[in-house]
Amino acid sequence: MLDEYVWGAARRISPEAPVLVVEIERRTYVPGGAANAAAGVVALAGKALLAGIVGSDENGELLRRTVEAAGVSTDGCLIDRERPTTTKTRVVANGQQVLRTDVEVRQPLPRELEDELLAWVERNLGGVQALTLSDYGKGVVSPRLAQRAIELAKAARKPIVVDPKGTDYAKYRGATVVTPNVLEVERATNLEVEGPEGLPPAAERLRSALTGSALLVTRGPEGMSLFADGASPVDIPAEAKNVFDVTGAGDAVVGALALGLAQGATLEDAARLANRVAGIVVGKVGTAIVTLAELREQLDG
Repeated sequence: MLDEYVWGAARRISPEAPVLVVEIERRTYVPGGAANAAAGVVALAGKALLAGIVGSDENGELLRRTVEAAGVSTDGCLIDRERPTTTKTRVVANGQQVLRTDVEVRQPLPRELEDELLAWVERNLGGVQALTLSDYGKGVVSPRLAQRAIELAKAARKPIVVDPKGTDYAKYRGATVVTPNVLEVERATNLEVEGPEGLPPAAERLRSALTGSALLVTRGPEGMSLFADGASPVDIPAEAKNVFDVTGAGDAVVGALALGLAQGATLEDAARLANRVAGIVVGKVGTAIVTLAELREQLDG
């Protein structure tokens, strides 16, 4: 998806309605969604191949340019002429986000496009060390696509990281690790998580639907909790010094986690790396990435 930022100043209220009048000064565009996760991998000195769906429109071209500028190939970005490029436009006035508009279609992909995406995955799995599925509930990561991609990656002995959406976690069965936040755990299990003691039962219920996949639950200012076979839950305290904007934090976690696993790190060490990266990205404005130099500085500090 494309993340558009409209920057400006608000000095008065509209005479037409009780809303701010924003005087637009500039517009910027950055990769969003799965593209942001891929850009984050490259910023940490890794390499990423990106597959997904864009529309046949101006925003699709803008997205391709921003992705390529981030050092990621767009060869796997297929065009669906029946849908627009998913675009989130955030209006920022006086340094504060005041409005977000979304352009999107959530209908399932045509079968032929789904087959093309899976064929791309199969062709490219041999040249990578990990697979990430970033699901945003836009109709692309269907149960069939998710299960087939996971099946292919498992056969190739590649770790699989999933950023989930919705309540059907069965489609992620077989993944190495799935990364919901607390609210997503509650929705998927119909259990209310109250306090630290409420998370383990909900996490284990969710893991039963995943048939053993590990869970890395992000808990905002409380950090993360890792649940995996054969180990006690591991709570990882948050690293953020200043939380300014959580936009893109989930993408940062997924990218860093996959990169760590791709380099042979244990799941816990990869989770701790992802936690460090998340702590940096939430201190930035808007959809952002973390560079290797920034990570080293944070680790040295």
